[in-house]
Amino acid sequence: MQIFEAIILGLVQGLTEFLPVSSSGHLVLFENLFGIHEATQAFSILLHVATLVAVFVYYWKDIWALICHPFQRTTALLIAGTIPTVIIALLFNDTFDAIFGAGKFIGFNFIFTGLILLYADSCKGGRKKIRNMSIFDSLIVGTMQGVAILPAISRSGMTISASLARNVDRENAARFSFLLSIPAILGGMVLTVKDMITGEVALTEAFGILPMIAGFIAAAVSGYFAIRFMVDIIKKGKLKWFSVYVFILGGILITDQLFLHMIVK
Repeated sequence: MQIFEAIILGLVQGLTEFLPVSSSGHLVLFENLFGIHEATQAFSILLHVATLVAVFVYYWKDIWALICHPFQRTTALLIAGTIPTVIIALLFNDTFDAIFGAGKFIGFNFIFTGLILLYADSCKGGRKKIRNMSIFDSLIVGTMQGVAILPAISRSGMTISASLARNVDRENAARFSFLLSIPAILGGMVLTVKDMITGEVALTEAFGILPMIAGFIAAAVSGYFAIRFMVDIIKKGKLKWFSVYVFILGGILITDQLFLHMIVK
């Protein structure tokens, strides 16, 4: 992998992890475009660590409060929201990978994300703050997060939409979604590391030090600004523009998969 390619993948991961357009779908897309298929799991771990850095920097006050006072309602809500995600990942990850892996149905999944975003944009949002959410609210959001293990289904799009549907106000819907991403990203990293234990290629051997550093920085910086941008967009209720984007992208990919076979092989 060249430094330029590592930066592009880092930017893609950082932006699409928090914008509601699916990081997994875009990474599959760009890996196909670049023809990168070796040790992508290892590089994915590195990029996910970088996106975690972005969350910690932006929400450091919230995270510090959770660390200093772990036995609080927000902690319970985050745990409750993580449980259905973990259950779905453990029970259905291999099945979903067999059915939807290697970019299968990626175009249709992008369109599904677009439909969810259109619905979310129609939700005015309620007055609930995170502290007012019920455990059931959190379980619903976590279940939608679990659905996002499918490629091209946006994690942030699913969780923010679910929060808005449960009458959480827009700013707190974003905050809860991004805080909930921390255990989700960590869990995904653990599963990926487990799958790599028997692998033969080391991370530095596959990519080199400089591409690793470049990709990490690109993902962390772009992730931070993506969070800032996304919070502002959610407050203004303009998710429909993301739905337009994924509708167009999904239509292009469906056409390619059915007839051209140029992008997703």
